[in-house]
Amino acid sequence: MTTEKTESKLWGGRFDQPTDKFVEEFTASVNFDKRLYAHDILGSSAHARMLTKVGVLTQIECDAIVKGLEEIRAEIERGEFAWSVSYEDVHMNIEARLTARIGEAGKKLHTGRSRNDQVATDVRLYLREQIDVLLAQLTRLQSALIDVAEREADTILPGFTHLQTAQPVTFGHHMLAWFENLRRDSERLRDCRKRVNVMPLGAAALAGTTYPIDRAYTAQLLGFDAAAENSLDAVSDRDFAIEFVAACSLIMMHLSRFSEELVLWSSTQFNFVDLGDGFCTGSSIMPQKKNPDVPELVRGKTGRVYGHLTALLTLMKGQPLAYNKDNQEDKEPLFDAIDTVQGCLRVYADMIPVMQVKNDVMREAARRGYATATDLADYLVRKGVAFRDAHEIVGKSVRYGIEQGKDLAQLSLAELQKFSPVIEQDIFGVLTLEGSVAARNHIGGTAPAQVRAAVKRAREWVRHSTG
Repeated sequence: MTTEKTESKLWGGRFDQPTDKFVEEFTASVNFDKRLYAHDILGSSAHARMLTKVGVLTQIECDAIVKGLEEIRAEIERGEFAWSVSYEDVHMNIEARLTARIGEAGKKLHTGRSRNDQVATDVRLYLREQIDVLLAQLTRLQSALIDVAEREADTILPGFTHLQTAQPVTFGHHMLAWFENLRRDSERLRDCRKRVNVMPLGAAALAGTTYPIDRAYTAQLLGFDAAAENSLDAVSDRDFAIEFVAACSLIMMHLSRFSEELVLWSSTQFNFVDLGDGFCTGSSIMPQKKNPDVPELVRGKTGRVYGHLTALLTLMKGQPLAYNKDNQEDKEPLFDAIDTVQGCLRVYADMIPVMQVKNDVMREAARRGYATATDLADYLVRKGVAFRDAHEIVGKSVRYGIEQGKDLAQLSLAELQKFSPVIEQDIFGVLTLEGSVAARNHIGGTAPAQVRAAVKRAREWVRHSTG
C-alpha cells in the first residue's frame, strides 16, 4: 500500500495513519474544481478583509494575505501553479501555497470558516458569473431571431401541426415563436440568479462560528444580496444548482426543437433554408452531402444536460443535514451543463444570422398543402353557415381538389359553388396565402403588420432587459 505522511494534510492532526494513495486520488476534487480558483481567491480576500475589520487579523496580516492571493492568481493564470492531489481541492491547494509564500499569516486565513461554507460560496460566485455569460449569449441569439423576423415578415411558409400542413404563417412569425421560448429562458435564469446570489460564508462547518464575524460586510464586498439565514441550510443547500440546471434543460429542450426544424428544413425534401457552410460538414463517401451537424449535435447534447439534472436531483435526495461528501459530486454535472449550454447558444447565435431563407420554396409548399382550408370555413361561417356544416363543406372541397390535383385557390367559382351556394366571387381574396396571413391581424397573429409590431416590442424588451 502506497501512502503519504499525514503531516502533509492541513487537517492531519487527528489521524495517526496516512491516507491510502488510491483513496487520496478517489476523494480528491482538484482536477475539476480548480476552475473555481478565481472565485476562491475572491472569497478568501473578502474573508480576510472582514476578519481585519472585526479585529481577528491585523492590517499587516490582511495585506500580506491579499497580496499573496493575488500573486497566486497570477501564478495560476500563467500556468505556473503546481496543483497537487495530496491537497485534495482548490481551496487547500491555494491555502497551502499561500502559507508557503507568506508564512504564519497564511495559516490564519481559515479562521472563522470551513471548506463547507467556502466551497458553497465559491460555487455561487462562479455560477452567478456564468449565468451572466449565458444571458449575454441568449441575448445574442434573441437579437439574431428578431433581425430575421423583421427581414422575413412577409415570407410565407406552411405552418404545421402533427408535421402536416395546417395553415399558412409568416417566417417572421415563426422566428418570433422561438424568441418567446428564449425570452422565458432569460427570465428563468434571471430569477434563478436571485437565489444563487445568497452568501453561505460565515456558516462555517454547519453551526456558525464563535468569532465576531460581520457577514453583512463580507456579503457587501462580494456583491451578494444577503447572507444565508440558516447555517445548516447554507452549507448543505444545492437547490440553486439544481434550479440552474433545470433552467439549462429547458434552454436545451428549446434549442433541440429548433434543431429538429432546421434539420428538416435544410433537407432536400423541404429545402426551406440553407445553413452556412461553416456550420455543416460533408460525407467521407457521398460528395453531394451537406450535413447539418450543428443542429444535430445540439439536439444530441440536450440529453447530456437532462442527465446532469437527474444526477443532481439524485445526488441530493438522500442526504441528511448538513454537509456530506456526496456534494463534491455536484460540480462536474454543473460545470458540464454550463459549458454545454454556453457552447450551444454561441453556435446558434453565430449560425442564425447567416442562414439563407428560400422564400419561393416555402411559398410553393404552403400553396400545395390546402393551407387555406380554415379560411374557407371561416368565410362560410361569416356567410351564416354553422361551423360544423362549414367544416364538412370544406372537407369535401379539399377531397375534390385532391382528386382534381388542384389547390382550393385553383378551383373555379362554379366548382366551389357545387359545395355551397353561398360562395361568391369574393372567396378568391380569402383563399390566397397573402390574404390568409393578413387576416390574422391581431396581437399574437401571423399577419406581417403584427410581426413588425412584435419585432418592435421584442427589441424594446431586449433593450430593457439588458439595460
